[in-house]
Amino acid sequence: MGESRSSGYKEYVAGLLAGVAIVITGHPFDTVKVKLQKHNTEAHGVKYNNGLHCTARILKTEGVKGLYRGATSSFVGMAFESSLVFGIYSQTKQKLQGGRQSGWPQAQAIIPSAALGGSIISFVLCPSELVKCRMQIQGTDSLVPNSSRYSGPLDCAIKTVKNEGVTGIFRGGSTTFLREAFGNAVFFTVYEYVRYYMHLQLKAASSDRGNLIDMGIGIVSGGLGGVACWSAVLPLDVAKTIIQTAPDKNFTRNPFQILNSIYRRAGLKGCYTGLGPTIVRAFPANAAAIVTWELAVKMLGIERE
Repeated sequence: MGESRSSGYKEYVAGLLAGVAIVITGHPFDTVKVKLQKHNTEAHGVKYNNGLHCTARILKTEGVKGLYRGATSSFVGMAFESSLVFGIYSQTKQKLQGGRQSGWPQAQAIIPSAALGGSIISFVLCPSELVKCRMQIQGTDSLVPNSSRYSGPLDCAIKTVKNEGVTGIFRGGSTTFLREAFGNAVFFTVYEYVRYYMHLQLKAASSDRGNLIDMGIGIVSGGLGGVACWSAVLPLDVAKTIIQTAPDKNFTRNPFQILNSIYRRAGLKGCYTGLGPTIVRAFPANAAAIVTWELAVKMLGIERE
């Protein structure tokens, strides 16, 4: 995926569109995941049997709107984040490859480019996810008392800063940083290699129906990249949800300490709370992102190998 030097801002536009596709496809699954992480790791309150049980509860009590709770901050955050990560990734990878259109994926260019993109977006993502998680947990079966609920994302952000200071909005920042740097490195590596080998196989077998084949490859490579990424970083994500939604502002911010206590209480399964909806979401959301990204790249006239 070696882009032409002249493309400049275009990779960022393509990434922005990919981010919108992710939220439309993935946000309902994300709401279920956050609820499971919050409720099923706590000692009291409603326990959900699985993702399906949780989804049914939300639909019954709040309708479809409940599944898109917190989506406003997610749309803004994800569009901006996706624009940055795809743009930084493409341009850094091109520089590391010395502007050469190499025929095969180069891990030594892919991994640092993806990790750089991930670590930079974590600073945008942390406050936006903190607001999103706090909005998501106050819906169905919430333990949050009515008096301390937020009326909307802005109200949540203002109250967080007022109660916890500016650093409060960046609570869970180091965990988000770790998750994004590592997760994006896994995502783009799997995506690039699956895409390369599928192209080798399918392009040799069929020269016609090129667009359809490209879309199929985009779906599989993006979907598998997403599944690999989330399988690798879900425990960090569980810790981040707990850090960001803990009512006590002096609560530990060390993800490994939190995971250690979850592991002692609920084993490895506890550290992978929300795996069902996360994996179910990862495939379509990332497939949609990659197909949208690749289509936008083509329409904007960015050269690819």
